[in-house]
Amino acid sequence: MMNSILQSKHRNLFITAFWITLWEILSLIIGQEIYLPSPVSTFKALYSLLFEKETYITILFSTYRTIFGFVVSTVSGIIFGFLCGLSKPLYNLFNPLVSIIRTVPVMSIIIIAIMWFKDSNVPIFVAFLMCFPIIWTNTVSGIGSADEKLLQMCKIYGIKKIHVLKSVYFYSALPYIKAGMLSALGISWKVTSAAEVLSLPKYSIGGFLYDSKVYLEIPDLFAWTIIIILLSAAFETLLKIIFKAGEDDD
Repeated sequence: MMNSILQSKHRNLFITAFWITLWEILSLIIGQEIYLPSPVSTFKALYSLLFEKETYITILFSTYRTIFGFVVSTVSGIIFGFLCGLSKPLYNLFNPLVSIIRTVPVMSIIIIAIMWFKDSNVPIFVAFLMCFPIIWTNTVSGIGSADEKLLQMCKIYGIKKIHVLKSVYFYSALPYIKAGMLSALGISWKVTSAAEVLSLPKYSIGGFLYDSKVYLEIPDLFAWTIIIILLSAAFETLLKIIFKAGEDDD
């Protein structure tokens, strides 16, 4: 077991070193930091950001917008997903709307949101609208996967509907909901940052990305991008831990 863990760590270190080396080689070939900064200059910029108070305030506000939009989309997606999964007429009513939301370009939604909401609420709305179809679709699929024989048995023995919802439909949908939440969480960081770039709310990672582009501070641009990646990975890991803890309790 220990050997397996060590091998996994060594493999991950090797892969990371490989891509950083390739990044350095490409940076040397291009020879212009404005196009591709070196790993050294990028990590210097990242190191500098980590010692600035404003960095942590910005991370806090962007995290709030991302997680709030994600939570609202998750709760509403599960509720409406359950209702639509159990009712064919409701599904037929909601499905075209969800399909439209899924296919509308993110930039179009951001621009519309800028016209409708104040700057600080734009990223939240965009995160909600982009994540909702994922949660809704997965929940509906999970409800549809419920064991028909088990449902028939519940009907024969007259088991209350509330127990059927909890013991059959919910547990059938749970794996689908978890998968949808993990996918939606990753997407929420991307779309929130994109919305912040255009709406420019105070204390936003997207605002710093925009400033880095305007002032040609490309190492800072890469550094903030790394921060987004790390935040996304950290919250995804946290969500997996929560799911694992829930399974252990069961």
